[in-house]
Amino acid sequence: MSADVPVTVLSEDESWTLLSSVSIGRLVTILGGQPEIFPVNFVTQRRTVLFRTAQGTKLYGAAMSGGVAFEADDHTVVEGWSVIVKGRAHVLSANAEILEAQEAPLLPWTATLKPVYVRVIALEITGRRFKFGPEPDRESTFA
Repeated sequence: MSADVPVTVLSEDESWTLLSSVSIGRLVTILGGQPEIFPVNFVTQRRTVLFRTAQGTKLYGAAMSGGVAFEADDHTVVEGWSVIVKGRAHVLSANAEILEAQEAPLLPWTATLKPVYVRVIALEITGRRFKFGPEPDRESTFA
């Protein structure tokens, strides 16, 4: 990334690579006309986002929403990135789907039972890399 370009649009491949490098993200659903956001630990598997959950608002929102968004990011002191997946959530129910999901290194982080696997199937993925630095001088920007 060039020093004078503070934001770079990432390719689909770069976005999936970065998404695969972290394990915490945020699931966004719409419930009752209101946005809801849930932090989840996840893995990527076959260019999908896979997480586990239990019965409750998160599962209901994922299953009932017409579409979901998923976001993950990371940063250092010099730069950061953010990847957003827009797609559909699919609650896994077929034995073959569940067996495949169980092969993923995905364990609950909290001491709670999370028996349901949910896969977010991407319809769109976008990513940005950000170079941190001071705000440019306003007068030179608009000159």
